Formats: sequence, C-alpha cells, structure tokens
Amino acid sequence: MRQTNEDEPVYMIGVAARLCRLHPQTLRMYERLGLIQPARIGSKNRMYSENDLDRLRQIQRLTQDMGVNLAGVEVILGLLERMQVMQDEMDTEMEKIQREMEELLKRLDK
Repeated sequence: MRQTNEDEPVYMIGVAARLCRLHPQTLRMYERLGLIQPARIGSKNRMYSENDLDRLRQIQRLTQDMGVNLAGVEVILGLLERMQVMQDEMDTEMEKIQREMEELLKRLDK
C-alpha cells in the first residue's frame, strides 16, 4: 500500500467537503477568504491534502463549536501559525544549545 505525505493533495473538493461534513461552496468561500489554500491541478481543479482537511476541521470547530466568526478564525489561525514558527525556532535553538553544552562537557572531560 502506498503511503502519502500529509501535504500531498489527494482529495477533490466534493470528497474533501464530504469528509469534513461541509458544503463544497463553503470550501470555496474559505479559499476566497484566504483561510485555506488547496493545491490546483490544471487551472480549475482544487485538490486537498490531509493537512488541508485538518485545517477545515479546525475552522469548523472554531465557528460551530466555539461561535467564532470568520474574521476571528483568521486571527486565531494566524496566531497559531506564528506560534508554530516560534516553537520551531525555539526547538532549533535548544538543539544548538544542547550540542554546544555537549561539546563544552567533552572539553571539560579532557
């Protein structure tokens, strides 16, 4: 069985909408608002990845379960993305510090 990357666009709009229990027009609206950016195959066919579906479900939870409007969703998603970038930067910095500490400890042991 072939394994897929979570970023690989594999679902057409109708399938993606059904999997997320949304109307295809809702997915188009989210795209117009910049909340989701599906891949395009050719000039018209939208293709959604697993990560896109996760984002659609996250939008759905925010709007339906938490009552957040779409402007609020945009702000929240932007903040979450910035937090992820910062977390990645912190992880990289921590790895660098860890390597430096290990090198210093090796020097002390000599």
